Amino acid sequence: MTEFNEEYKKKLISLEEALEKVESNYEICVGLAGAEPTDFLNKLHIIGDNVENVSILTCLNMGDYKFTSDKSMEGSFVNSTWFYSALTRKSHDNHTASFIPNHLHLSSKKRLSYKKPDMYIGTVSKMDKHGYFSLSLSNCYEMDYIEAADRIVLEVNENYPRVHGDTAVHISQVDFIYESKRSVPELPTRAPSAKDKVIGKYIADLIPDGATIQLGIGGIPNAVAEFLKDKKDLGIHTEMITDGMVDLVECGAVNNRKKTIHRNKIVGTFALGTKKLYDFIDDNPMIELRRGSYTNDPYIIGKNYKMVSINTSLQIDLTGQCCSESIGIKQYSGTGGQADTAIGAQNSEGGFSVIALYSTAKKNTISTIVPMLSEGAAVSLQRNDVDYVVTEYGVAELRGRTIKERVEELIKVSHPNFREWLSKRAEELKIW
Repeated sequence: MTEFNEEYKKKLISLEEALEKVESNYEICVGLAGAEPTDFLNKLHIIGDNVENVSILTCLNMGDYKFTSDKSMEGSFVNSTWFYSALTRKSHDNHTASFIPNHLHLSSKKRLSYKKPDMYIGTVSKMDKHGYFSLSLSNCYEMDYIEAADRIVLEVNENYPRVHGDTAVHISQVDFIYESKRSVPELPTRAPSAKDKVIGKYIADLIPDGATIQLGIGGIPNAVAEFLKDKKDLGIHTEMITDGMVDLVECGAVNNRKKTIHRNKIVGTFALGTKKLYDFIDDNPMIELRRGSYTNDPYIIGKNYKMVSINTSLQIDLTGQCCSESIGIKQYSGTGGQADTAIGAQNSEGGFSVIALYSTAKKNTISTIVPMLSEGAAVSLQRNDVDYVVTEYGVAELRGRTIKERVEELIKVSHPNFREWLSKRAEELKIW
């Protein structure tokens, strides 16, 4: 332990010294969401006048960082990101943020084939007696970049949970360390609305005992979790680990005993939620964070028996094409693992994919089920990969159906105010 402590001290620098390591034309990858090196990113703009063309590679920004939100940073930094958040969307018009189209399980592989990273910076838990840090809240692409980057800088925070899986980084792998005592960022649990609960109940009724599930975050996934509490022997293989999953373990619905791979384990790529979640995953052998290239690989997902993928979308056309990441041409979020998990679930024996969405937007003035996707809309999930579509009006079964049958199913679950219009437009466009 003394040997590791001495090495730690030699590599310990100040935050200001860490900022001085950044040079023009660098490609710098940072941790995802809760694993972002917040202290570093909050002060990055300070060196804006000294550098140019620095790419900060991110995913799901949690902070309103000046290096990307301040228009004066154009030319100094660009936030190259795999997933837009509300904060990133504001930066897009400043030309300080640009989206990288991707499937999560291939995100690091494809970017690394294009650009070698000069630096990786991410937040980790404190070092243990063996000289290891834990990546803590995310391993979507972090380990891939730690292995590929020329220089590794870690923001060490004693408040971060130690999480098991493919997350161990040894002090010998690290070039520099700076310390932080900030609180772990939390994402409050969103209480399901009445509409969320209706949709959640429909989805939960589709899921059999013994299934392995993937859930996201938000009102609808939280409602699904609520209605799964009476199920038995559920397992979890997911991209994101959430508070709702803690509830399912504690009530006994999830025990992971019927899983065909990683039995008795919850496997994910990152965790984001409240202190309740962080306390649960801390040093918990049940929880394993593995690389996104593994966890989200459709082949791996398909090995799970009765795998059910549950995702949400913004808009779906009458043939089943899903736009889940843009509003027209405007980037809103990202594909993330939606296609990964949907395709994987279909390859599973007894598995299937579910897309959930409200039937309308903007106070019932716009139908989210449309004859054709909006001009410029990104197709996040091909119609070939959609089994069920669920709205507050029921379940549309698309698996194995003809286009004509799909149109009928989707109109059935659309808002009543738009059903006649959808039928008329389908006829006019000769969709079937």
